[in-house]
Amino acid sequence: MRTAYSVETVRNAERELMARLPEGALMQRAAAGLAAACVEVLGRVAGRVYGSRVVLLVGSGDNGGDALYAGARLARRGAGVTAVPLTPERAHGRGLAALRRAGGRVAGPASAGELIERADLVVDGIVGIGGRGGLRPEAVPLADAAARARAAVLAVDLPSGVDADTGQVRGAAVRADLTVTFGAHKPGLLLDPAREYAGSVRLVDIGLPLPNDAAELEALQHADVARLLPVPGAESDKYRRGVVGIAAGSARYPGAAVLAVAGALRGGAGAVRYVGPAGDAVIARYPETLVSDQGPKRAGRVQAWVVGPGAGDDAGTVAEVLAAEVPVLIDADGLRLADAGAVRARTAPTLMTPHAGEAAALLGVAREEVEGARLASARELAGRYGATVLLKGSTTVVAGAESSPVRVNATGTSWLATAGSGDVLSGLAGSLLAAGLSAVDAGSVAAYVHGLAGRFAADGAPTGAHDVAGAIPGAWRDVARAG
Repeated sequence: MRTAYSVETVRNAERELMARLPEGALMQRAAAGLAAACVEVLGRVAGRVYGSRVVLLVGSGDNGGDALYAGARLARRGAGVTAVPLTPERAHGRGLAALRRAGGRVAGPASAGELIERADLVVDGIVGIGGRGGLRPEAVPLADAAARARAAVLAVDLPSGVDADTGQVRGAAVRADLTVTFGAHKPGLLLDPAREYAGSVRLVDIGLPLPNDAAELEALQHADVARLLPVPGAESDKYRRGVVGIAAGSARYPGAAVLAVAGALRGGAGAVRYVGPAGDAVIARYPETLVSDQGPKRAGRVQAWVVGPGAGDDAGTVAEVLAAEVPVLIDADGLRLADAGAVRARTAPTLMTPHAGEAAALLGVAREEVEGARLASARELAGRYGATVLLKGSTTVVAGAESSPVRVNATGTSWLATAGSGDVLSGLAGSLLAAGLSAVDAGSVAAYVHGLAGRFAADGAPTGAHDVAGAIPGAWRDVARAG
């Protein structure tokens, strides 16, 4: 499992470690890992280190010191390294001296544009993890020049201008091809919009003593998901495996019901009960579905409900499902129709699955505010409703009502931004709820498998929600092999 820690936690761990190490040793560890990554990048973009051209954009903190010491290592290997301190009087003195001793040069910001234009590699050491807000005005031209240049851009710890704790980008920021981060991932490296600026992320272990229970974020990997996938035992029957109820669809949107059932049938539960006006369409496509037109209360036993996809204005069905004493997933129209008090009053788990627009409507803010602060928005929504919230997007965020680490998922593809994809996800997650997974685990596993299925279905080309549902078994098998 990949974990991310807040700036405060990382700083405390750094202080604890530095108290046990000789002065400067921790920075040298970071610089060694940074230099190794630079060597690899130069091998790809220039074919060599010797004779390559490297520009260091250097701020006033330890972030700039890391860049300078790494630059000194590259200079000793024959690279032409030039440092551009934004505030020379506040630059890391020992790092500058080390660079000069190794044969590196120092230039002023006025000549940076020309240097960046000729460079093979630009190292962003402007602002460290303590930075807040976008880049300062004097740094913006340098970031713009790096974005225009042919050079690869490598960020030290995280791209300058992004918020390490929240993933927010409140102004201009450096766009990196690779970010080398030290000791631990920072939340901003795993969350959009900041994640877009980070490029690929490499973690360098510098020995930080991080507490196991202090992570802000978790990102499941194949092996983690494999351990959570429900697998029937020898004594299992369809009821022991769990039965999921789907209350979805309407005369206007029968396809939503079909797609939610498709996701549920592939999600590990033993049976799917469908309730709603799209029964004929569901049976025509999936005859194994147990269809009822008597409403949720009379549909028969279920271990979890999914309500809302394509429901139109059927508030009565939503209210009836919310009254059930089993886990409930609320999606799409159900989010708009659900009474907030009824959701908060539930004793069984509730999983809400909004996209940014739906979350914004529930929070009473602009969509752009949710998209710019995904972590805070998911946490706020979970707290207000006393529910687990799966906020859909390029990085899906799963926040529980309690203070446990928030989970993020990035297995998806932009091709998943297609009509009906969320209906498939809802059915899949509902089936996992019925199979006995907690709301956080069901949401996290469903997002992971659904995202992987989207990749498999698209394979670099447009795809539809029906294709995504069909690719779930292949994604499931791919994950299970890691178990």
